[in-house]
Parts: sequence; C-alpha cells; structure tokens
Amino acid sequence: MQRTETYNDTVVRQFAVMTVVWGIVGMLVGVIIAAQLLFPALNFDIPWLSYGRLRPLHTNAVIFAFGGSALFASSYYVVQRTCHARLFAGPLASFTFWGWNLIIVAAAITLPLGITSGKEYAELEWPIDIAIAIVWVAYAVVFLGTLATRKVKHIYVANWFFASFIITVAVLHIVNSAEIPVSMWKSYSVYPGVVDAMVEWWYGHNAVGFFLTAGFLGIMYYFVPKQAGRPIYSYRLSVVHFWALISIYMWAGPHHLIYTSLPDWAQSLGMVFSLMLIAPSWGGMINGIMTLSGAWHKLRTDPILKFLIVSLSFYGMSTFEGPMMSIKTVNALSHYTDWTIGHVHSGALGWVAMVSIGMLYALIPRLWGRIEMYSTRLIDIHFWTTTIGIVLYVAAMWIAGVMQGLMWRATNADGTLTYTFVESLKVTYPFYAVRLAGGVLVFGGMFLMAYNVWKTVTAPNATTADQPVLQPAHG
Repeated sequence: MQRTETYNDTVVRQFAVMTVVWGIVGMLVGVIIAAQLLFPALNFDIPWLSYGRLRPLHTNAVIFAFGGSALFASSYYVVQRTCHARLFAGPLASFTFWGWNLIIVAAAITLPLGITSGKEYAELEWPIDIAIAIVWVAYAVVFLGTLATRKVKHIYVANWFFASFIITVAVLHIVNSAEIPVSMWKSYSVYPGVVDAMVEWWYGHNAVGFFLTAGFLGIMYYFVPKQAGRPIYSYRLSVVHFWALISIYMWAGPHHLIYTSLPDWAQSLGMVFSLMLIAPSWGGMINGIMTLSGAWHKLRTDPILKFLIVSLSFYGMSTFEGPMMSIKTVNALSHYTDWTIGHVHSGALGWVAMVSIGMLYALIPRLWGRIEMYSTRLIDIHFWTTTIGIVLYVAAMWIAGVMQGLMWRATNADGTLTYTFVESLKVTYPFYAVRLAGGVLVFGGMFLMAYNVWKTVTAPNATTADQPVLQPAHG
C-alpha cells in the first residue's frame, strides 16, 4: 500500500503573511524616526515616541521581525522541498511561529517603554532573551531534524547556509546575552568594559554576517535558480563560497571598534579579515547573477527576477563598501557619520529586503495554489518604487556622511576646529529630507505588496492544501 505524505506548509504560510505585516510595521517606524530627524517636534514630547526609543524598535522590527519571519518561511519551505521530507516535529514548528511573534510583540512593548539592555541589535532584556534562546533552539531542532530525516542523500547548498545561520545565531545570542538580572526588567552584562564591547561587536557583526547574510544567501541559492528556470551557475563555487564566508566572517567584528580603546592588534585583525571577505562575498554575488546566463531576456518580463538580481547587485556593492570602510584611514572619515547609515541601509534594504520581497512574490502563489501573483504590473511598480527609494536614501546618506566626516576633522592653522557640530548639522539637514522621501517610497511599496498578496490569497478557487512530496512513501 502506498501513502502520499504532504509538506507542512501551514507554518510557512503563517510566517510568509507575518513577513509582510512586520515589514510594514518596521518600515513605518523607520519613516517616523527619519521624519523626526527632519522635524524633531514630531516626538510630541512623549517619551515612548522619542527617537532614542523608537530607533531600536525600528532595527529590531526590520531585522528580527521582518527579516526573521522571511528566514523562517523560506527555510521551512526550502528544506522540505530539497529534502523530500515533511518538517520534523510539526507541533514544534508551530511553537516557533507563535513563540517568535510573541517575542516581537514583547519587544514592541518594552523598547518604547525604555526597557533596554543598551546593546546594539541586542537591546531586549533578560526574560525576552531567554525566550529567544528557547524558540531558536526549537527552530534548530525542526530544521536539523528535517535534514536528518531527508529522503535524498545530497544536502542542497541552500540548506548549508540556513543551517550555519541557525547554529551560529544561537551561539552568538547566548554568549552575548550573558547577563546578571538585578530586577524583573533590568540586567547588566557579565563582561567588563572593553571585553563587553568586543563581545557585543563579535555578536553584532556576525548577526549581520549570519542572520542578514548567510540566511538570505540560502534564499538566494534556492529562489534565483528556481525563478530563472536554470541551475545555479557553479555548484562548486557555491560550496567554496559557503566555507570561505563562514570561516572568515567570524573574525571581522573589531572593525566596528577602530580608534577606540580596543587593543590596536585586534582592530587590525578585524580590518584584515574584513578585506578578505570581499572574495567569498563577490564569489556568491557572481554565482547568483551568472545563473541568468542564457536567460537575461527574462528580466524584461519577470519583475520577481528583477528583485532578486538587483538584490544581488546591492549585496555586491555593500560587501565591497563594508571592507573599504574597515580600512583605518577610510574609517577615520566614515565612522560615526551618516555614511555608515547609508551602508547599513544599502545592505538592509537593497539586499535583505529586496531578496525577501522577491522570495515572497515567488512563494505566495505556490503556497496558496495559484499560478502567479494577482498583478504582475503591481510587482513591477513595487520594484521601481523600492529601487528608486533605496537609491535616494543611500545616495543622500553617502553625501551627507562624507561631508560630515570632512567637516568634523577640518582644522584651522592654530589647531582649532573649523566648523562647529551645529554647522555640520545645518548642511546635513537637506539630505535628511531626501532620505525621508526615499523611505516613504520604500514604505509605500510595502502597501502595494500587501494589497497584491491579499488579492492573491483571497482569489476564488485558491487552495490551502499542502503540496505533496515528490516521492511517495511506502507503508
């Protein structure tokens, strides 16, 4: 007797929908704080609307709520298809969805209230940190358990990237969040002074390296070949890309602490490893883009491919710019300026958001049994509003940042500063308006996506049935 197993796509659908929801929420907060820099009175003298409280809410919402949901959805989808196996421990997979979203809600409540550990990308206090660790370990059990029960011998390269990101983020979070609670909502790091800074940026940069890079490269390695209808350009290069990237990334964190009290040798080590990162990063970018060899014409008619390929272009630019900014002489100009903000958003919006959006547009119709999204035209409009918005945002911050760096270090013949800080702020002001305009375009595009997704999901004759495994199981 034969029985056909089905994939567990319920949790994938849940995470896919929440990716859109949290994307809108996270980018809304980003637009609000961008407007506050232009019009400070927009905080209305309400403490929980102040820039200092909304900014960590924005970063957590965009990275961990929007980006995290995209990673959960895509990894759960991809691992089942490439392993020909149903998700391991289905109830545990459901637990990761509800647990992760409750954590996000807890963050949305505590951060505006000023409850924070003060650590970049790790602001949440100790009770929430414990919840994150529990949910993340459950995620690892589900994903790795599915790999262990696969019906095919080979492990596709996307799963190597997903697995490395899951394992590494668990280690990073647990080590960096080691803290001593002094009350229900307050704790202090177990690490002293400079050691705390070093551990924090070992965590912070590897959150970028694994959460925002390795995980999304897993998305790229599945959805770019799938959407292009062609095999990955070089499978050998993908394997070299994987091992080189995860081996080098781990040591680049000190470049965030150049010209600080961190020992000089550690700063130099971070700089050297950052420069080495260009090779594997560009190898991955070239591998993704060259997958379109012989299929470039598809870019004219497929806006989903446009999202995916342009995201790879931003990935290449960001992973060149980052190592350049880690060079000490360049860092002397760029550090603490809006150039860094431009760099971050080139990666976060250009790479992470665009590859996530492309993934969702490819995934949503498959999850709901549709041939394609409700409107290809709306996807195309979304692509252009997002691309133009990102270019406006990043270019404005590049110009503002270089200008700030030059003004801050300009000196008169007698050694006094040529410009006051207020003067540098005054000339930066118009660029904040350009940044806000770019952010509004990106934010507006998310509403186009939400409408498109809604119309696709609620279209008549849509099915919510799980898709069958390619190989029937015998029983």
